[in-house]
Amino acid sequence: MCEKECRATLGECPSSEKESLELIIVRKSYLYIQKAEKKGRTKAEVDEIILWFTGYTKAEFEDRIENKVDFETFFGEARNINPLRKLVTGVVCGIRVEDMPESLMKEIRYLDKLIDELAKGKSMDKILRKAVNNLT
Repeated sequence: MCEKECRATLGECPSSEKESLELIIVRKSYLYIQKAEKKGRTKAEVDEIILWFTGYTKAEFEDRIENKVDFETFFGEARNINPLRKLVTGVVCGIRVEDMPESLMKEIRYLDKLIDELAKGKSMDKILRKAVNNLT
């Protein structure tokens, strides 16, 4: 989420990339849900995107939320990061996702972009790249 969105939602914003990486997944998940619900989408859709992206089961995801893990742990423990995430393109917070070097921050920005797509009204099939998935 961009600084403007962070401030509007939390009244604060991470001041550095390091602070962004230290955010716990429960806090970011809350922001994702809030953003989606403001646009008429649901928590279930946000959860579906996160599960598709990470390969976590619903129970595994809920466990990470309950234990308030940080992003490094959240992505580090993900057993099956979806390779179709690399089809996500576009700008998040002024940076082109596809041009970012491979890093934890890139993974976070992929997820940010997917939530942006949800909030902008894209269908879940398009967000989850199902047409491409059916070709493989």
